[in-house]
Amino acid sequence: MIYYVEDDEAIRQAVVYALKATGFRVQGFDSGAQFWPVWHEQKPDLVLLDIMLPDEDGIQILKKIRISPEAAKMPVILITAKGSEFEKVIGLDSGADDYVAKPFGVMELISRIKAVLRRTSDEVQGDEDLLRSGGITINVLQHVVTIDGEEVDFALKEFGVLHTLMKNMGRVYTRDELLNLIWGYDSDIETRTVDVHIATIRQKLGEYGSCIKTVRGLGYRFVEKGV
Repeated sequence: MIYYVEDDEAIRQAVVYALKATGFRVQGFDSGAQFWPVWHEQKPDLVLLDIMLPDEDGIQILKKIRISPEAAKMPVILITAKGSEFEKVIGLDSGADDYVAKPFGVMELISRIKAVLRRTSDEVQGDEDLLRSGGITINVLQHVVTIDGEEVDFALKEFGVLHTLMKNMGRVYTRDELLNLIWGYDSDIETRTVDVHIATIRQKLGEYGSCIKTVRGLGYRFVEKGV
């Protein structure tokens, strides 16, 4: 689970949507006041913090996180419009694991999240963060796919499609549903795009490619190998 504290609603919604579409579990907050009650109830795997917030700023929130014994090593990435060297130094000295300045690309942010999570992968990981089917394992937290123990590189959208199908094994997804979930519906994107990605995913899955079944006239579903 990722917590994202950002007071700009448009940015917050866009980032939350993009992270969810690629398989991350994420919850957004517009302030520290909204963030803390949920934080005390359940700790996340990573926190994304904007520095400029309406009540206490991101640095103050970060310092409170760092003095909590149960979260002293929790990954925290600062996201802010402040791009000066001074602000970066303050953030990193306060315990941030990384720093991203606005404007930023979603793919860059996701790459940084994955890198930070890999550096902290020695922490215990719950079964809910892993999806398995035969020799396929998806590490949802780290955005990694392994096939028979070997890591295979999946592009952002490919990961999102595979994760969605495996998470809801047996359910048929139409092409339009996958477009909405993974790409966000855009009239300039044709449903053929889904077919192309499915073909690539099947190729990368090797002998497990047949687990993705075409349901004629409807779409696609994922089943156990041999079914």
